Amino acid sequence: MTGLADIVARHRRRRAGAAAGGDIIQRIALLLAVLLAAAAILTPLIAPFDPLDQSLISRLRPPAGFDRAGPGHLFGTDELGRDVLSRALYGMRLTLTLAFVGALIGLCLGGTLGVIAGLRRSWLEDAIMALVDMQIAIPFTLVALLVLAVLGSNVTVLVLVLGVAGWEQYARIVRAEVRRLTGQPFIEAARAAGAGTVYIARRHLLPNVVSPLVVQFTLALSNIVILESTLSFLGLGVQPPQPSLGSMVGLGRDYMPTAPWIVLAPAALIVTLTFTVQILGDWLRDRADVRLQER
Repeated sequence: MTGLADIVARHRRRRAGAAAGGDIIQRIALLLAVLLAAAAILTPLIAPFDPLDQSLISRLRPPAGFDRAGPGHLFGTDELGRDVLSRALYGMRLTLTLAFVGALIGLCLGGTLGVIAGLRRSWLEDAIMALVDMQIAIPFTLVALLVLAVLGSNVTVLVLVLGVAGWEQYARIVRAEVRRLTGQPFIEAARAAGAGTVYIARRHLLPNVVSPLVVQFTLALSNIVILESTLSFLGLGVQPPQPSLGSMVGLGRDYMPTAPWIVLAPAALIVTLTFTVQILGDWLRDRADVRLQER
């Protein structure tokens, strides 16, 4: 009995240590999220230079602290003498804006189709779920490249492409939740009282699927950041001279041997953004999962 008690005590200590480590990571992610959001909102106030200003005399200057560093250019300058820090801040702001709008479009599209599929158990549900299966089966990055190559690389098309990315996840989650909820007594009572389908969906179903949708929105946001950065890196996303994190990495890759700071700043922001949003998404998922809270 004593040996068993020792094993249980060690297991509990390990779980407590893992929980404490997870809390520290979550707090760091929350702090980073606040700092990044504040930097994106206050970019026009904190950026030291105009991101489009060029100065060929100051081109390829290293960051502050190195020889030949330009005055005021903390992260150095790029091949056209533009301030890397200012362009990274404006690029992060644009990338976050595009990712947020795209994720919001995907939420509205997928959520609406998920509600319809969950309530209309007919050929319409089969059609929607067939579209979901097609979206999952086809690599969306290839589809996005094809659409942007055919329709052109403007912001409107880019936002629509980012909005279509990931809608199937919302549809699957909402459909499963709606089908589970429609069998609950309060839904049956609402139908017995004469409530219509639209009223039931708006008043009873949507409030109960908000929690999983918020979690999925957070997780999808980081995927859209990576997708937008990939498209811009390949030259089919945000077009120069407008800065975005992906386009900065793409334009600076030829200067990696001689001026790596051009790529390191936007690449570090991409990694930090995706890490922060993923950690916060995992935390929200754990908080929303009642089974994990009961352990």
